Amino acid sequence: MKYLIVGLGNIGPDYAHTRHNIGFDIADELVKNLDGSFENIRLAYYSEVSFKGRKLHVIKPTTFMNLSGKAVNYWMKELKIAPENVLVIVDDLALPLGKLRLKLQGSSAGHNGLKSIEEVCGGQNYARLRFGIGNDYPKGRQVDFVLGLFDKNEQLELPALIDKSVELIKSYVTVGPAHTMTAFNK
Repeated sequence: MKYLIVGLGNIGPDYAHTRHNIGFDIADELVKNLDGSFENIRLAYYSEVSFKGRKLHVIKPTTFMNLSGKAVNYWMKELKIAPENVLVIVDDLALPLGKLRLKLQGSSAGHNGLKSIEEVCGGQNYARLRFGIGNDYPKGRQVDFVLGLFDKNEQLELPALIDKSVELIKSYVTVGPAHTMTAFNK
């Protein structure tokens, strides 16, 4: 059984560890946890790791968020992975900080990375791990908030929240989405 795990974010030091890049941070921790490393090839930082007999192909697209679909489409075709075995890790303004929500399909909810994946890959039939980043920003400052760093208190919480996200991904690929949603979507 093989899976494509996609951490969404933007490349470059200006975006490192911002709220919008939580998908990259979770992908990094997953690969590190499974003793892997990334290499920069064809539209993404790519890693192949194994967990309990499952092959996890982990990518962090180098196409920037708004063009994520291009990288996801390429790797789905290259690795011959069906949409049902794709899990996209994405930040979510609608959820409080650290709240995790595994969904098997659904709309982009205005997220440009998910919109790109839907447009290029032809639909919403892929799982997504939505990681809550909260929405505590002044009116009209959404872009600054999303592209900003987590505050000091949030940074203290992040390691445990990222670890919980890695556990969710491991559960998803081993026991499946139904049991994982029951255990983690609280």
